[in-house]
Amino acid sequence: MEDLLSEYLPILVFLGLSLVIGLALLIAPFLTAPSMPDTEKLSAYECGFEAFDDARMKFDVKYYLVAILFIIFDLEVAFLFPWAISLGDVGMFGFWSMMVFLGVLTIGFTYEWKRGALEWE
Repeated sequence: MEDLLSEYLPILVFLGLSLVIGLALLIAPFLTAPSMPDTEKLSAYECGFEAFDDARMKFDVKYYLVAILFIIFDLEVAFLFPWAISLGDVGMFGFWSMMVFLGVLTIGFTYEWKRGALEWE
């Protein structure tokens, strides 16, 4: 039984060490970082509304449209890298499948652009 428990000793040492390092990294900023908030630091930044306002306020739909565009193009990049690496293996079918995928994304992007969804006025 002692042999079985001694096999778990490295795991316990690892967990203990990670707990100590994690707590040290959580506590260190409170001890070392200066806290000098000013009006410029607490002002709204790139979001267009006051950061410390009612949590149930209405957002402009343009924020959601930009978020959807980001997700679409983020997924596009996530699909393009593995496709580019395995392009020799997937052949012409894989190539044209990706071209159809990119075409659908391009059509959606141009539709959104023509509708004025990207204008911030």
